Amino acid sequence: MSQSVHVRPFRDLLDSGGVVEDPERIATYTMDQRQLFTGSTFAVLKPATTQQVADIVRLAAHYGIGIVPQGGNTSYCGGATPDASGRQVIVSLERMDRIREIDPVSMSISVDAGAILKNVQDAAAAAGLLLPLSLGAEASCRIGGNIGTNAGGLSVVRYGMTRDLLLGIEAVLADGTVVFDMRKLRKNNTGYDVKQCFVGSEGTLGIVTGAVLRLAPLPTRRATAWLKLAKDAPIAELLTLIRRESADLLTTFEFMTSRSITLATEAITDPPSLGAGPGGAVLVEFASSSRHLDLDELMEAVLAEAIETGCVDDALLAQSGSQRTAMWRLRETIPEGEKRRNGSVKHDISVPLSSIQRFLDLAGSQVRSYDADLELSVYGHVGDGNLHYNVLVPRDVDRLEFTKRIESSLSLQLYDTAAALGGTFSAEHGVGRFKKHLLARYSDPGRIAAMRRIKTAFDPADIMNAGAIVCPMGGKSAS
Repeated sequence: MSQSVHVRPFRDLLDSGGVVEDPERIATYTMDQRQLFTGSTFAVLKPATTQQVADIVRLAAHYGIGIVPQGGNTSYCGGATPDASGRQVIVSLERMDRIREIDPVSMSISVDAGAILKNVQDAAAAAGLLLPLSLGAEASCRIGGNIGTNAGGLSVVRYGMTRDLLLGIEAVLADGTVVFDMRKLRKNNTGYDVKQCFVGSEGTLGIVTGAVLRLAPLPTRRATAWLKLAKDAPIAELLTLIRRESADLLTTFEFMTSRSITLATEAITDPPSLGAGPGGAVLVEFASSSRHLDLDELMEAVLAEAIETGCVDDALLAQSGSQRTAMWRLRETIPEGEKRRNGSVKHDISVPLSSIQRFLDLAGSQVRSYDADLELSVYGHVGDGNLHYNVLVPRDVDRLEFTKRIESSLSLQLYDTAAALGGTFSAEHGVGRFKKHLLARYSDPGRIAAMRRIKTAFDPADIMNAGAIVCPMGGKSAS
């Protein structure tokens, strides 16, 4: 079937703005976020309604055409990128971006899956509420993608992952069936929790078209501090102390090594002079909507105790909004600093909190044994056990070649260490296309079998994002 014949049936379903065929425009959809792989497609389809999504899916199933759902195309694992066959069509949800309803009493927000995360945050804030999901790509990532990857981010330590915020869902299955369960209920014990099947599925089970998300009271007071850690500071013990003494007001516990901070500093025109201690630094934040709590006083007391234990050499409590912004800017600029430095090989490690220090010690030894000249940028949401353990690409080396070499050797050693400590190779980035082999290597065979049975039940013909995560039963491989 020629490309024009491929496109014609879909063009009949959608209006003029619903089909992208121009190769230059298509190119912006077919390259993954990290520019490691470029796929191929004959068109990008942009439905405006759930019914159009259902019609597209039924037509694709009829012709045996694969579908790759795409939100903001910010996946780090190629989960939103088509393969090279040209037989998959991208279905972009970018036109489905409505805020459907905000319910201040139920503290929920109902949205289209193509709504940009930042826009949903702003809509909630305008109603005096907080959508706790917050991550670096929030100005471009979309809610459907957040659900598909079970996005984490900066506030997981208090509010949980996307999974914990999802109350209801609307989705289109591989045969065009629409699953409509857009209820705001906190309690709904009526059989299988179908919506959770789509969380972390990366578009392999269906296309999420709508969601109901849990909101929280909008914080009106914050206390933010920059902690310079002592040498060999026990990070997990420090977190335990702060969490206990803050009475669960802790929203952020972000760890950064000195090298990561330097990278961020080099990428900022007028950087704050915060620096790090011998053990790195931690950004800590408390938040509350209560008018009756003095968070600064609480933070000062907690910091004094942390310094007294010897974990912290020095600490700075933000005295103004601009100081708080400067602290956050430094933390959030680390990825940009890595990029300017020629990029990094990313390791999205998750280990139990009690094993954080053990992992850092063992992984450090592995890197030094592999190549003593390699530099690391280590930072992350340590409050929930997530470390971004990144190997910096040397300035005079081809980034793609270096990435392939590291991922085929050193990366596996690091993942082996994480697995031995009860951890995993993907805390929040997902599996996508790039990490399928790791899923096969580190997952329990019974778990893989269960995943394949779920895939088979939802998508026996492997129409939905074929090549990502797992194949259905009878597919090409066990992974």
